[in-house]
Amino acid sequence: MNENENENENENNQSRDVFDAVADPTRRRLIELLAGAEELPLHELTAQFQMGRTAVSKHLTILKEAGLVLDRKVGRETRFRLNAAPLREIQDWVAFYSKFWSANLLRLNQLLEEEAE
Repeated sequence: MNENENENENENNQSRDVFDAVADPTRRRLIELLAGAEELPLHELTAQFQMGRTAVSKHLTILKEAGLVLDRKVGRETRFRLNAAPLREIQDWVAFYSKFWSANLLRLNQLLEEEAE
């Protein structure tokens, strides 16, 4: 199986909505931390928050269910990495509204120019 097929399989197996997964600020921070590293163990992620290991694990589980985080065991340690592919859904949604706002701002600019004349 090649890398693209792997990404599609991850996207198809999502059991949680990506929007729901990124709605929480703690989970967005976890995504940010994982985006800045190849892999991070749970203890390093936990050190970035004022909450226990169990709470961080629960947030990571939600991200995993949305396909945003992948994990692997290395000895007794679990390492996590970001799978950004599901974020495309959010990017596409935001892009649609960016076009909407760009068009409306262009119309507003035209109206303001007409009033100024």
